Amino acid sequence: MGPHDPANAEQRSRMASKAAKSKPSRELAGLKAQLQDLTKDVLAGEIETGRAAVANQLINTHLRAIEVERRVRETEELEERLETIERVLKGRPRAL
Repeated sequence: MGPHDPANAEQRSRMASKAAKSKPSRELAGLKAQLQDLTKDVLAGEIETGRAAVANQLINTHLRAIEVERRVRETEELEERLETIERVLKGRPRAL
C-alpha cells in the first residue's frame, strides 16, 4: 500500500484538515493581536496614522494570502476525494 492508496485517503484527508486548521488559527490569532496593538498605539498617539495605515494594509494582505492558501488546500482535498471516488467507480461493474 503506497502513500496515495485509496484505502488511506480518509486518514490523509483528516490529517490534512487538522494541519490546515491549526496553522491558520495561530496566524489569525497573531494578526488579531497585531491589529489590537496597532489600534492601541494609534489611539495613544505612539504611532503616526500613515505608518499605521501601511501596517494595516500589510496585515490585510497577509489575511488574503491565508485565505488563498485555505482555498488551495480545500481544492486539493476535493480533487483527491474525487479521484478516489472515480477509481472506485471505475472498478465497479456497469449497470445494464
